[in-house]
Formats: sequence, structure tokens, C-alpha cells
Amino acid sequence: MKALVLAGGSGTRLRPFSYSMPKQLIPIANTPVLEYVLRNILDLGVTEIGVIVGDRAAEINQALGDGSRFGARLTYIQQDAPLGLAHTVSIARDFLGDDDFVMYLGDNMLPEGIAGIAEEFAAHRPAAHVVVYKVQDPRSFGVAELGPAGEVLRLVEKPQEPRSDLALMGVYFFTAAIHEAVRAIEPSARGELEITDAIQWLVTSGADVRAGQYEGYWKDTGNVEDLLDCNRHMLDSLRPSVAGEVDDASVLAGPVVVEEGARIVRSHIEGPAIIGAGTVVEDSHIGPHTSIGRGCAVTGSRLEYSIALDGASVTGVQGLRSSVIGRSASVGTTEESTGRYRLVVGDHTRVEVAA
Repeated sequence: MKALVLAGGSGTRLRPFSYSMPKQLIPIANTPVLEYVLRNILDLGVTEIGVIVGDRAAEINQALGDGSRFGARLTYIQQDAPLGLAHTVSIARDFLGDDDFVMYLGDNMLPEGIAGIAEEFAAHRPAAHVVVYKVQDPRSFGVAELGPAGEVLRLVEKPQEPRSDLALMGVYFFTAAIHEAVRAIEPSARGELEITDAIQWLVTSGADVRAGQYEGYWKDTGNVEDLLDCNRHMLDSLRPSVAGEVDDASVLAGPVVVEEGARIVRSHIEGPAIIGAGTVVEDSHIGPHTSIGRGCAVTGSRLEYSIALDGASVTGVQGLRSSVIGRSASVGTTEESTGRYRLVVGDHTRVEVAA
């Protein structure tokens, strides 16, 4: 089996961050989303991985390299324009050959992994095996209508009157039969080759198409709220470790990770929290479910339930909560009255709030 990871999306819902970095590299608990994706794939014993990239190919290549540090062999496949998920299968044809493969959207977080679904696929080996998740409002998703044995009867993209609450969640297992389906379909009204159309072509043609329901935690990290929620979930399983320096005037409470080269000075860190390598936290309170990236500076401040990306600085701010601070962004103070704030701050930005 091989894998096809889709990492070419523009990430419009994560602007301003996605203006300056691929959305798939935004960190959750100080680890890029794409690394979690690769780990889940490697847990299946799959090491041959094709990565679909767009105009941010160089950054993704720099972050992942050839895959050897993960125990994988990565092949980068350029998609010049976002022409649909089925289009990625088409341009990856030479890489995939006639092998079975798993297709995995690169901004999906499934911490419990997909080994159980992979076993279902291997046991029955249908032409396609989609992974579905029960959602409250299916109108925003591709929706699968299933028969009594878990067979897919019909797929509908973003139905206004859904007949099922099972959403396609961006993980698919295929045999080589999908290639004929991709060749057979036409672009949709939005000009893309839709993977739902290709799978529906298989269903209509009488092929065996099945669905497996995912029961674990799942987030599509495509917006800030889901990004923060996922960060909290991942930090809940944090194992404490201290490789940096913590002075005698500081307190670490609960599971806290202080990475190598980080310094905690006269501060209180309430876990679960991560303080990245080379970061300095001084005269500050870091509340729970907070990830501070590498090379950051937090001085005289209080923040909780937040994410600060590499190189960010926060000075003299006492009320940051549920905030995301971009790479090398600076958050400071003015002389106005105090209060609480929620910030979504893009890379290389400067923001001043009341001291």
C-alpha cells in the first residue's frame, strides 16, 4: 500500500496565517499538523508517501525533507492549480501505479489514528472505503448514505436536505479501480474533479464501496476555533519533561514541557502547557492548554488557552485568552485601561492593547 497526502490547499479560512505559511504546517502542541498525518500513515506500515503540493511546495519540502527522519520515503507531486481531490489522484497516477493507497487530507487531525479503518479495508478490499464521522450539521460536508451492511448507496456533496448525518472526513482507501472512475468523470460546476463524483461513479457502476465510521477525536484544522480546540485536546495527553532552565522563583504546576534552551524566570506555568526551545518566559503566568513556540519571549504577561508560533513576543499583557499569535508577531501594551482580549494575529504583525 502507498499513501497520498494532500498538502496543496490555500487555507483561506486560516488567514492571515495562511498568507505566509502553509496551513498544514501550523503547529498543534508545537508539532506541525502534517507530522501527525505522517505518523498516522507510518503506523499502518506504509512508507511510500506521495505529497501533493501547490505554490508552497518549497516550505513543505523544507519542513519534511525526503521523509527519512520519519522513516518514510516522500515523493513531492506538484499540482499547479486547485482542480479537485480527484485531480490529485490523476496527477499522482505514475507514483501510485496499480497499488492500493490511502488518501489523506493534510490538515486533518485524528490523534487515535486510522489503523482500525485500514484493517477493515484490508479484510474486505472494496474498490473504495471511505471514512465517515457523525456530525450535527451535514450540510457543510460530503455526506454518505449507507445500506445495512455499511455499503455506500449514495454520496451527496453539501446537501441542503441531508438524508444522513455521516460526513466524509478526508480519509479514503482505494484500490486501482479509482483510476478508471477518475478518468470517467467530468469537472463539477465549480470546475473541479470531485472525489465524491469518482466514488459515486464506482457505486453506480456496481463496484463494492464501503464506509467505516470513525469514533475518535477528529478536527479539520481549517479555522482558528478548531485549531485551538485541537491544541487543547493534544495537550491533555502531555507528558511533563524539563530540558530547559527553571529558576527557584518559578512554579510548574501540572504537566509542563520546557524544551531545551528555554528559560523560565520568576514565572508560573500551569499545565498542560509547552514552552518551546529557546523561549524565555519572565515574570509571567502561562495558563493551561497553551503552546508557546520556539524562540519566543513572554515578559510580564498572562496568557492561557492560546498558541504562540515561533518567534512571537508578548510584553506586559495580562489578559490574553483563546488567542493565536503568528510567527515573529509582537503583542505589547498602551497606557489605556486594563481588560481581557482575544487576538488572532498574523505573522510579522505588531499589536498594542491596554496595559
